[in-house]
Amino acid sequence: MKKVFFLAFVCLFNLTINAQTADSTLVFNSTTHDFGEIQQGVPQTFSFEFTNNGLEPIVIQSVQPSCGCTTPGWTKEPVEPGKKGYVQATYNAAAVGSFSKSLKVTYSGSSKSITLYIKGTVKEAEK
Repeated sequence: MKKVFFLAFVCLFNLTINAQTADSTLVFNSTTHDFGEIQQGVPQTFSFEFTNNGLEPIVIQSVQPSCGCTTPGWTKEPVEPGKKGYVQATYNAAAVGSFSKSLKVTYSGSSKSITLYIKGTVKEAEK
């Protein structure tokens, strides 16, 4: 009976540790940014800040924007546990009207990705 209890405890402990590290390693302050109204032809940039809540350094492997109108940037060096990094999105604001774009972030130590969103409305440039 003691062996069964011990085995159950070890399995439960292992599942708890895996769940904590798999789902909460890379934590963003926010995953959506609304630029509001912006001027046509004036690119806008926002930096999404994140914290590495894991036990190992994290490397951002790629950031894939949903279209060519958004240029990504990110922390290139490993982000140590407890430290902060960023993913940056620059929207070119060329087309008038509402926009809603996404950036897919993949990082080391996880098979999951995180999606960040930017949105806003581009107003026609004054003549």
